[in-house]
Amino acid sequence: MGPGMVAALAGADAGGVATYSSAGALFGYGQLWTVPVMCLLLIVAQETAARMGCVTGKGFASLIREQFGVRMSTLAMLALLISNTTVTLSEFAGIASGFALFGIPAYVSVPIAAVAIWALTMSGSYHRIEKILLLISCAFVTYVVAGVMVGPDWGDALNATLIPRFSTDPQYFSVLVANIGTTIAPWMIFLAQSNVVEKNAHAEDLPYQRIDTVTGSVVASAISWFIILTTGAVLFPAGIAVNGAEDAASALAPLVGPYAEALFGAGLVGASFLAACVLPGITSSAICEAFGWERGADRSWQEAPVYRGIITAIIFLSAVIVIVPNVNLFGIMMLAQVINGVLLPVLLVFMVLIAGDRHVMGSFANGRIWNGLTWFTIIAVVILTIVMFVLQAMGM
Repeated sequence: MGPGMVAALAGADAGGVATYSSAGALFGYGQLWTVPVMCLLLIVAQETAARMGCVTGKGFASLIREQFGVRMSTLAMLALLISNTTVTLSEFAGIASGFALFGIPAYVSVPIAAVAIWALTMSGSYHRIEKILLLISCAFVTYVVAGVMVGPDWGDALNATLIPRFSTDPQYFSVLVANIGTTIAPWMIFLAQSNVVEKNAHAEDLPYQRIDTVTGSVVASAISWFIILTTGAVLFPAGIAVNGAEDAASALAPLVGPYAEALFGAGLVGASFLAACVLPGITSSAICEAFGWERGADRSWQEAPVYRGIITAIIFLSAVIVIVPNVNLFGIMMLAQVINGVLLPVLLVFMVLIAGDRHVMGSFANGRIWNGLTWFTIIAVVILTIVMFVLQAMGM
């Protein structure tokens, strides 16, 4: 266990927590039904990526370069670098917001977190890093505890999970698109496949990697379910809207007590820290792989200067920008969302074409059912991305 769990849980980052919190605060249990749908989309993408890594022994970036040429690979890597840097910045913003709930200012929490993240990614052992990240993932249990503490209507929540509930409010659809769109990020595909390769998993390990992938997707979806449940049970009846994860945590205190706020805040810090640990590494790994440079957590500065240099630059730049007064973090996060929206469908097309190619995958190539599910995921993501951009353009 490891690659699939880390990749899936890293997706439940600060932006994801904020999106799920907003869904619960605005519409109660009305969007719980999206969680099983998101889980299916996540399983399809993560299993395909893990399978490609096990069978080929190569990362996604390397396969893109081999199958589609250097130009397409260069464009994909440039977009990934910009996108992941802005997302990493948002993770440091989440760390700052989470610690602020405990009275720790950003100029203290962010530098300390940056040094810890840098030291972990430079530790030189993938297995050690993976174990630490799995330990950090335990922070997500706080959302489950907070969900139980607020005393939700479990019957109503189960009904809302199994039976879709819609609203004519344009904002409902906008949040719905954001919920599904936050499930699969471009970097998660690279992360899932790269982690499998880094772990030296092979075709014979595929059954175990599938268990890991499905388990990770289900656990990550359960976390998102509890976040919507918590805010839907407490903030929605009180008519309290939130603009971020830290707002949701702060709003819980006067309604259900400081412990729920503390648990929610601790979860935010853990989620942001986990994603901030993996994003710089996967970005650098993908870029180095695409251009044939040395990479890997076990490589020294002398062996892989570009790999370690990119990681250092992303962490340092993100931490510095977050503590700059009056910086427009929301605008930066929106830029990342736009890039992700354009990049993700393209990468999914690359993925389904490679995974369905028997010259590359042999007997492990996609079958008809999995191909159909993958193309359904691509079409759904494209449609939802277009709708999201239209709604944003209309100011909804």
